[in-house]
Amino acid sequence: MGLKDELKKTIDNVSDAVSEAGHRGNAASERAERDIAGDTMTPGERVGSVLNEGKENVLAEADRAKRGVRENL
Repeated sequence: MGLKDELKKTIDNVSDAVSEAGHRGNAASERAERDIAGDTMTPGERVGSVLNEGKENVLAEADRAKRGVRENL
């Protein structure tokens, strides 16, 4: 693997790491919002928040997996 390929791999890894951190932050924010709002959230809002947290966690894991695959190439 040449220097150009290594540089691209590093840039892609950093990009995915930043994206993963953003998704994990969004998931934590959804969880904190539910903790703070408590019973003032409607059941629909609570379900939407849980689903958003799950989506963000899935996206974070996808970014982590892309880095893992890239490292094994």
